[in-house]
Amino acid sequence: MVTIELLGLKMTAFHGIYEGEQKVGSPYEVDVSVSFPEPEKGEFDDIRDTINYADLFTIVQQRMHFPTPLLEKVAEGIIRRIKHQYSRVTDVSVSIYKLEPPIEHFSGKLGVTIHKHFHES
Repeated sequence: MVTIELLGLKMTAFHGIYEGEQKVGSPYEVDVSVSFPEPEKGEFDDIRDTINYADLFTIVQQRMHFPTPLLEKVAEGIIRRIKHQYSRVTDVSVSIYKLEPPIEHFSGKLGVTIHKHFHES
């Protein structure tokens, strides 16, 4: 099994249920972990033998750009798109953290993690 990880991706997005969140935006951090079986020949000689992390970043970036009230829906959308683009994926985990949530006196970050396991094709 091989796992590709993109950790600590920082971007500004416009998600949230509170008034103004989808207008003002706030900073987010995203972690993505994608697992898939090793190539049959057991060697990594070509980009087709793995999953292109630049493509994964583009998937995350595009979905984070679309304002959505709930982070759970954003994470689900990222997972669906990764699975659609890479059918051999067996596990995907996406964590999205809001770094400046609109909660009075809150210090830290809050977020959601969704993990999906797919049966091997």
